[in-house]
Amino acid sequence: MRIIVASPGPSRRQLLTLLGGAAVFAACRSRNAPTSGALVKALPPETFIPHELYCAETRLDSLPTDSLITPTASFYVRNHGPTPLIAADTWSLRVDGEGVARPLSLSYAQLLTMPSVRAIRYLECAGNGRAYFDELMHRPAEGSPWRDGGYGVAEWVGVRLAEILHRAGLRPNAAWVTPISLDGEGYARPMPLAKALADDTLVAHTMNGAPLPPDHGFPARIVVPGWVGAASVKWVGALEVTVRQPSVKMNTEEYVFLGPDYPKPPPPLTTGVVKSVVCLPWPAVLPPGRQPIPGLAWSPFGRIARVEVSLDGGQTYRPARLVGDNLPVAGVRWQFDLDAVPGDMTVTPRAVDEYGNGQPDLAAQKWNEKGYLFAAPVPHPLHIV
Repeated sequence: MRIIVASPGPSRRQLLTLLGGAAVFAACRSRNAPTSGALVKALPPETFIPHELYCAETRLDSLPTDSLITPTASFYVRNHGPTPLIAADTWSLRVDGEGVARPLSLSYAQLLTMPSVRAIRYLECAGNGRAYFDELMHRPAEGSPWRDGGYGVAEWVGVRLAEILHRAGLRPNAAWVTPISLDGEGYARPMPLAKALADDTLVAHTMNGAPLPPDHGFPARIVVPGWVGAASVKWVGALEVTVRQPSVKMNTEEYVFLGPDYPKPPPPLTTGVVKSVVCLPWPAVLPPGRQPIPGLAWSPFGRIARVEVSLDGGQTYRPARLVGDNLPVAGVRWQFDLDAVPGDMTVTPRAVDEYGNGQPDLAAQKWNEKGYLFAAPVPHPLHIV
């Protein structure tokens, strides 16, 4: 597990740098003032595909190929409302509920001085790949037709959620932790205590070496590696610890599996799925000749062990080569050398992780009404001219 335990807190110089960055976001803004527009970051069309009002999918073919880390400016955005602009000097994180003995409140400055860890982990929107339920299974699902760009890898720095919970005095019967957002909806998504206490579940304040940008959760967000992105609550302002599973919209109506192959009441989404994708435009137009086909693969469980590629729609597969860093619960880049001839064809990748978890055949992919967690290998169309 790639986690580097930092010092008991940032150095004075690092702390001043973070507080200085926070001041840029905080200036002249109230505790939870709405933005004038939906999102704060620039969304150039060569980098993003917009979805609805508050969402932007990354064009994976636009990312640098020399690093697994997604540049912050290129990281996908999935919001449920406008990005709130929150002042760091008035922000606080409240920890309370029947599951703690000593409710507490932390300021931003106090959060920054707590022992911190670094973790390189991916986040992925639960609806990533939703378009393929219609295109490959011919069963449309609700929601925006995301392809593969609801995925990004960042180096997160923050305080272990466990550290904060233990300071609040966990009671023996504590069982659930619900982070609550300061967004306009009061977004909340519970997790079992065991997941909250995992070494890499963080209250993150830093993304890729800088304070979290507003669209990605400033001043602080939860990062829950391996789980669907909906669990990584942005703009967190409260942690409620309970002895019973809370019933909130985001684990009873949204981010649940609805469909004929699922029980009732519908189970909530938790762990993600193994995925592999081609990092080319859709469809891609390429010249003839030998050339590398680039891609990405990731697993919510560990490292990727191998990626294979099919040129005949999944009938046969050949090995691809893994390139660069291969990080657990982050991903790896891969390449496949293609001898391209004029005409139309597809490239279909599939991945297996170090524990033997792989991607299901299309016939085994379960459909669900909301289009969550598409995992089957996807034939990526190429036009060779």
